Amino acid sequence: MRKIKFPWILLSASILLSCQGNMMSMEFPNYGRKLESHPLKGLPYRPNIVWLVAEDLSPILPAYGDSTVQTPSLDMLAAEGVRYTNAFSPSGVCAPSRLALATGMYPSGLGGHNMRVQYVKSHMDQLGMVLYEVVPPPEVKMMSQVLRENGYYCTNNDKTDYQFQHPVTAWDESSLQAHWRDKPAGMPFFAVFNFGVTHEGHVTSPYRKQLMRYLDPDFPVSSQNKADFGEMILPEEWDLNIPPDSEVPVPPYLPVTEKSLQDVRRVYSNIVELDRQVGVILRQLEEDGLMDSTVVFFYSDHGGPLPRQKRLIYDSGIKVPLIIRYPGQAGAGAYDDQLISFIDFAPTAFSIAGIRIPAHVQGQAFLGKSKSGKPRKYIHAAADRFDAQVDMIRAVRDKQYKYLRNFHPDKPYYLPVKYREQMGIMQELLRLHEQDSLNGYQAQWFRDEKPGEELFDTWNDPHELQNLAEDPGYFKKLVELREECDHWMSRIHDMGNIPEKEILEMFWPEGIQPETEPPEFSVQGGRVVLKTATRGASIGYQIWHKDQRIVNTWLVYQEPIPIQPDATILAIAHRLGFKPSETIKFGFK
Repeated sequence: MRKIKFPWILLSASILLSCQGNMMSMEFPNYGRKLESHPLKGLPYRPNIVWLVAEDLSPILPAYGDSTVQTPSLDMLAAEGVRYTNAFSPSGVCAPSRLALATGMYPSGLGGHNMRVQYVKSHMDQLGMVLYEVVPPPEVKMMSQVLRENGYYCTNNDKTDYQFQHPVTAWDESSLQAHWRDKPAGMPFFAVFNFGVTHEGHVTSPYRKQLMRYLDPDFPVSSQNKADFGEMILPEEWDLNIPPDSEVPVPPYLPVTEKSLQDVRRVYSNIVELDRQVGVILRQLEEDGLMDSTVVFFYSDHGGPLPRQKRLIYDSGIKVPLIIRYPGQAGAGAYDDQLISFIDFAPTAFSIAGIRIPAHVQGQAFLGKSKSGKPRKYIHAAADRFDAQVDMIRAVRDKQYKYLRNFHPDKPYYLPVKYREQMGIMQELLRLHEQDSLNGYQAQWFRDEKPGEELFDTWNDPHELQNLAEDPGYFKKLVELREECDHWMSRIHDMGNIPEKEILEMFWPEGIQPETEPPEFSVQGGRVVLKTATRGASIGYQIWHKDQRIVNTWLVYQEPIPIQPDATILAIAHRLGFKPSETIKFGFK
């Protein structure tokens, strides 16, 4: 693999200090200088925004105090940016978390808390699950569409997984080739790049070839029409990026066997690969002269891929790295410990872009012109169905304490998920559990039942192993977080207690997906007016001229379209969760 070099400043002393040790054994990494002033003062008008999104990754990076592997690209990003040390996803899996990112709303309030409702139909059939789409309230739009409506060029490369099919109005392009380099001149952009190499599935099996697309010298052009992208790279090419006998940290709830260590080594090896690919996008921003007009976010879609991490709402499942580099390197090398939830990302993007935050959005901006005057006091999370395994857990966390409410205390913590059981480390847990050879911390996950409430001091017990809910000394904190859990669930109209069959009936009566009414055309004052009878539907349109090359981009209809002679207008309507309408043509001769 080739290495990416940057003509950037050397790693700051504060980050170097934070790397003298290993995150798994450090309760309080030395993050150096705390951010003291707002980093967006003097921000360019309507800056570009880039999201670099990893999968299944806890903050086990040098920038966060874990020196197991070297990540030069992310280290440089942190040296020139700000590390956020209390960022959280609302779920321990991707689809609900990405629903929150796409809408700025809590998944359990939208009925999108189960993992997952959309996938390959054959897989869902095998699990005995019904494939459907979440239907948000009519006022809800994808945040990228809101940015498009306000003059941004928006691209997504390439993962979606929003719990509904995204409409044609969501992106200028969503594909393996999507990139800001295709935008019209002078137009600000919002570009998302997803990196799949750290996903849980790649703890056990090689990467698909398409996941390596970023390393091609001609990316993104080289990603076009690749017939072999669905294939895996050869096993002999799937080398570890670290020595096969490397010492790696293992959290106390996992066993230390050679088979387990190999999986942990693979996790860190995948981080090295991720860093290479992130470096490609950072280099392209630099080559295009965009670093001083772009706000760059790096984060992951939820916590780590290992057992008792992914799918759960301990910090290991929901705490994520978040590094933001600002134009002019504002706040370079500092850290910020404010609480941030994924539902805050959409309103923060609007705030950075100078766009009014829609009233239905449940998050708050932590940056920009509309930055909330009151820092977040709590973050909230939920865990529900995973594949065919059903549970319901809710979490509330302040900066130090974490409250969990188990709605099915009669169910064990561990629920068998076949996908997870492909991992060697999971097989080791099951083997040692059957032999009664796990220690007390490792055996906790296999208890036959769980308490109704749990309370953890995350500063002194970062792995959340000592339940303080019965300790009288913590009663006041227990009541505070318990009441906040009640208020939050009531405030968002949490749907976790509604059987999924009833949710499906609400979304798709009698199991039939509602269909968006097609656009209707009328002409008023030399302009074409489009409308649809479906409340909450967006309309996308294209204008075709004779012999024009067909394009995939659909414009977002916002105002009447001037009539163009010899042009054909194509239009399609789509409400989130509904079936898109048929495409309507209207022409002038």
